[in-house]
Amino acid sequence: MPTQIRIRKPLWVLWLRTRLLADNLPVTLCAAAVMGLLGALATVVFREMLAWGQILLGGSGEAHGMVQLARNFGPWERLLLPAIGGVIAGLILQSAARWLPRRGAADYMEAISVGRGVIGFRQTVARSLSSLFSIGSGASIGREGPMVQLAAMFSSLCGRFLILPPRHLRLLVACGATAGITSAYNAPIAGAIFISEIVYGAISSVTLVPLIVSSVVANIVTRQILHYDAVFHMPPFDFVSGWEVVNYLGLGLIAGLVAPQFLRFLDFARALFHRLPFPLWARMALGGLIVGAISVYNPEVWGNGYSVVNSMLHTDWAWQAVAAILVLKIIATGASAGSGAVGGVFTPTLFVGAALGALYAMGLHALLPTGDLSAVSSYAVVGMGALLAATTYAPLMSILMIFEMTLSYEVMLPLMLACITGYVIARQIRPASVYEKSLASNRRAREKFGARQFSRGAW
Repeated sequence: MPTQIRIRKPLWVLWLRTRLLADNLPVTLCAAAVMGLLGALATVVFREMLAWGQILLGGSGEAHGMVQLARNFGPWERLLLPAIGGVIAGLILQSAARWLPRRGAADYMEAISVGRGVIGFRQTVARSLSSLFSIGSGASIGREGPMVQLAAMFSSLCGRFLILPPRHLRLLVACGATAGITSAYNAPIAGAIFISEIVYGAISSVTLVPLIVSSVVANIVTRQILHYDAVFHMPPFDFVSGWEVVNYLGLGLIAGLVAPQFLRFLDFARALFHRLPFPLWARMALGGLIVGAISVYNPEVWGNGYSVVNSMLHTDWAWQAVAAILVLKIIATGASAGSGAVGGVFTPTLFVGAALGALYAMGLHALLPTGDLSAVSSYAVVGMGALLAATTYAPLMSILMIFEMTLSYEVMLPLMLACITGYVIARQIRPASVYEKSLASNRRAREKFGARQFSRGAW
């Protein structure tokens, strides 16, 4: 029988592992800082690859230039490019499923909540490459999903190199995921709260302190060193009087009613595409073709939509235009996410919330003409937070996310009320949030495949 060759770890690796296993707080925080650095760099690489892809297609290379890229194309190019990107992205996913068997957790939420902290390296790279083609060709999904997954994967690699047990490895993965969210949105507080409130399900100082350290380091790298700007450029918040808070209460109520229907539509789209008797690449091509067909009429549906939200916050839109882009964006997002494209729905949710808030403000102005129509941007800002809270069931994270984007204290009172209202109403209608359903499927997968599958190496 051949003898196994053991590779001895350097002394500094053994020293670091010993300190981490002993829950040495200074060492743990230093490791969290390193995870923040690696996570930020991973997200930067992904963003730059998307920018280079846009340059190759004739765009400006800016991270928010997908809509402008679509406008530069003719109708036939808008129609076919998302479908072609869907074909390539689907073939990558099919090849990865065939030649790269699943080892480790499929996503970072599974790795943190129910897995052993092991994230497959090859599978993650393949899915990230697939998402580059989907997002780069105009799919109506957010880029935050693959960015966070990449950041978490590098943290998992570091923890496995140190041979850490599951409890410590999961914490490193959580630090990496926090860094990815922070780098994607330049929201360090909300990034840490996101992992604590949604993935861990509870806010505890034991986990929150390392997450905050990782988040701070990631924010310093992306904002101070690499000079990455905020995702949304918020206008000054205009809060006239205390009586106006009643209007924001109504906005929270509407968001709580709309959010469950939005999530049900996404579930319906996924189920519909899954029932189609086509291979994955054909389903993703069909999803891209739907987005392309919509973009022939309205190119604003390309990408995650934050350039359109910025425009909505700073320019005057007719209510017909806002209503049209709201409906078309929901359909395009359902086609992209439902067909199997790798990406997130976090940013499209913010898009829908902003459009919903803008429409609500225009309706108020029609009923009360004495109101100031310039306050539309204020309602759009609060609408983003209200719908986010009503879909994620994480009101604290949603409040902090919008606050960090606006850096306005005046936003807090109406934002808190709208987010809590939206959260309460939506939870009464639909018990499962957009992430709770994913975590439940992860638990079922673990029960099906067994814990042994999750304990294997991911190479």
